[in-house]
Amino acid sequence: MLSRAVCGTSRQLAPALGYLGSRQKHSLPDLPYDYGALEPHINAQIMQLHHSKHHAAYVNNLNVTEEKYQEALAKGDVTAQIALQPALKFNGGGHINHSIFWTNLSPNGGGEPKGELLEAIKRDFGSFDKFKEKLTAASVGVQGSGWGWLGFNKERGHLQIAACPNQDPLQGTTGLIPLLGIDVWEHAYYLQYKNVRPDYLKAIWNVINWENVTERYMACKK
Repeated sequence: MLSRAVCGTSRQLAPALGYLGSRQKHSLPDLPYDYGALEPHINAQIMQLHHSKHHAAYVNNLNVTEEKYQEALAKGDVTAQIALQPALKFNGGGHINHSIFWTNLSPNGGGEPKGELLEAIKRDFGSFDKFKEKLTAASVGVQGSGWGWLGFNKERGHLQIAACPNQDPLQGTTGLIPLLGIDVWEHAYYLQYKNVRPDYLKAIWNVINWENVTERYMACKK
């Protein structure tokens, strides 16, 4: 299930990355809360459009692209396989990213994490407030559309902040394991916050699901 915290999210969506003989189609995951549950921080209209229209489009386009990719593999058409890579990356990344994003949010969220995650944040960023400032700055600084991320560097055993353009998936493009993603595409906030991205980023901290982020962190440490 997509809401389960696992180390290496991309493995859950392996069909997006290659050919499987009996491929199962991807489906839009249900939200673990109602569209209006995150108000007043993110309103119901945004959540409904974001989930039922934008995420659904990534899922549908990913399924179509994978079918074409299967056909190209079966024919041995390497040119067609290469031509389909951008669509696989964009739509597969959109599906991966949003599937993480919904579980990273909760109407009971906000505040600070506890336990080992909080200690790791203090170790790697100095304090929770400094971490918030750095992730917010990275997210504000995304040019155009993209994501701000808290990731886990498995090789070094440290937390790391990164920003990715468009729908580039964090793990597939940087090797970092995604723990917390902040969507800064305008469709995530424009209907409520207009073009003032910093106001949206200030609000989203009130609905961060630290329990989910902690589960992801603990799973990746094993």
